[in-house]
Amino acid sequence: MEQAARPGGDRPFRPRWLARPTLRQLRLGSGLVLFAYVLTHLIVHALGNVSLDALESGLTVKAALWRTPPALLLLYGALLLHLALGLQAFYERRFYRVRPAETAQLLLGLAVPMLLLSHVVGTRLAWSLEGLDRGYPQVLYATWVAAPGQGMMQAAGLVVAWLHGCFGLYFWLRLKRGFPRAAPWLLAGAVLVPVLALLGIVQGGRSVAALAADPAWRALELGPNQLGLSAQSERLGAIRRGLFSAYMTALALVLLARGARTFAETRGGFVRIGYPDGRTVRVPRGSSVLEASRRGRIPHASVCGGRGRCSTCRIRVVDAERGRGLPDPERAERLVLDRIGASPGIRLACQLRPDGDLTVAPLFTPQARARSVPDAERAATGEERFVVVLFADLRGSTRFAEEHLPYDTVFVIGRFLGAVGRAVRESGGSVNQHLGDGLMAIFGLDRDPKHAARDALKAVDGIARHVEQLNRMLAADLGERLRYGVGLHAGTAIVGELGDETESRFTVLGDTVNVAARLESLTGPMRQVAIVSEAVYEAAGLPPGALQELTLTGRAQPLRARLIGTDVPAALQES
Repeated sequence: MEQAARPGGDRPFRPRWLARPTLRQLRLGSGLVLFAYVLTHLIVHALGNVSLDALESGLTVKAALWRTPPALLLLYGALLLHLALGLQAFYERRFYRVRPAETAQLLLGLAVPMLLLSHVVGTRLAWSLEGLDRGYPQVLYATWVAAPGQGMMQAAGLVVAWLHGCFGLYFWLRLKRGFPRAAPWLLAGAVLVPVLALLGIVQGGRSVAALAADPAWRALELGPNQLGLSAQSERLGAIRRGLFSAYMTALALVLLARGARTFAETRGGFVRIGYPDGRTVRVPRGSSVLEASRRGRIPHASVCGGRGRCSTCRIRVVDAERGRGLPDPERAERLVLDRIGASPGIRLACQLRPDGDLTVAPLFTPQARARSVPDAERAATGEERFVVVLFADLRGSTRFAEEHLPYDTVFVIGRFLGAVGRAVRESGGSVNQHLGDGLMAIFGLDRDPKHAARDALKAVDGIARHVEQLNRMLAADLGERLRYGVGLHAGTAIVGELGDETESRFTVLGDTVNVAARLESLTGPMRQVAIVSEAVYEAAGLPPGALQELTLTGRAQPLRARLIGTDVPAALQES
């Protein structure tokens, strides 16, 4: 049986919830807090389509949610953290043929503070520092009646903040299970929320403009307690100018730091990244291998866009001598490599920044795009979906080939693969790959998880029936029974096209596939017909029966699975 490999080699294993958060996790968490605030802000704005009183009622609820000391601490902390991490990301990003969506998200994020700074100072800071109670009547009067240009800037700021958050959510959720089904609804919400909010502001502004014609209303709603005295306005103006200058200074410092880094890297020399086809890309020292591929327009898969969230950009270091001198993987890369059980010499191209010349071999080549696509080097990203993966393999085929004629061996293996393939297709699955004397099948490409898992369990029984029929038919000629092993596991995997410009194929990648293959490889040593993980039964909504804990290479936690031997009834019927 395979032995466990704890992450980090000999380092003690720590539960994931105790691990120190990564910069990406901090940026995501702070971004979600800010997105929640912007969402509630826009929902309240949308109440202007009902009445001005509805706007004020919504503001009362929003203040109860966000003006408590814990909420203010969370909000201001998330704002400062997200702003600092955004500037850090701007500094780190090298613009080698980046995708338009990534560039838009970054530039929108940098523009948000400039567009919304006046609004934040005039409302939130005016209340917390000067005690000015400015509600919707005062804000709408200032931005709709007194200074419409300022109102246009604030509306643009809210839309920009919303789009920035939507881009961030898309990059986070697009690899999650169920995103394709939820995407139309999310898109509808992304469009309707700002549209209704802007319409609500328009209706509220019209109401305030009509009320402002009444001197009594102006005296009641636009007094010093709401708009403030001249000294208070001057203090708030100074704060606004100071914050704007501080942000512009920080942005300028980042730009200067980027220029200094480029100058230092240029003076520090260049490194050459070689590829199997003989091409070499020369990049400044400190660039990642993925950045080198993009700069050299070399197709290189990267499902997550170079964020260290997947392993599709992984490479094998071909030059072993130089490979020993590479920088050690940092935490984000180490987590992914441990997750996939990577062998020595395997690194993530988006995280590896070599100090010297290097030759690498990308393990996954993206499908070539049509010539009309402007970004032809972009990977065929596919999508993350729930699937059930089945591996089946004929045992003893090497010995069988030694004892029989080659054509007899090909005939028997072909009949075995045909029997297994028929069982898979009859159960609703599809054969994805033929692997010599075995195959890989996928369930769930057009079915929900429950039915996909049940179909896969039926396939285990169907394989047993079809192989038994084949054994009875070949018994007189072979003098022995065909034996096989099946591994079955369920989970999320990347589904898409892989190949080169000449040929590509539809397949799945991910930990789910690796686990299913390892379960199949254990059937021989453990003398079992099939090993089915607990995840398959959970997805099917069926009791698994007796389970055994198995330790697989590359997984820190044991995997619970059911062992199905020759004397065990059918996998689905017994359940």
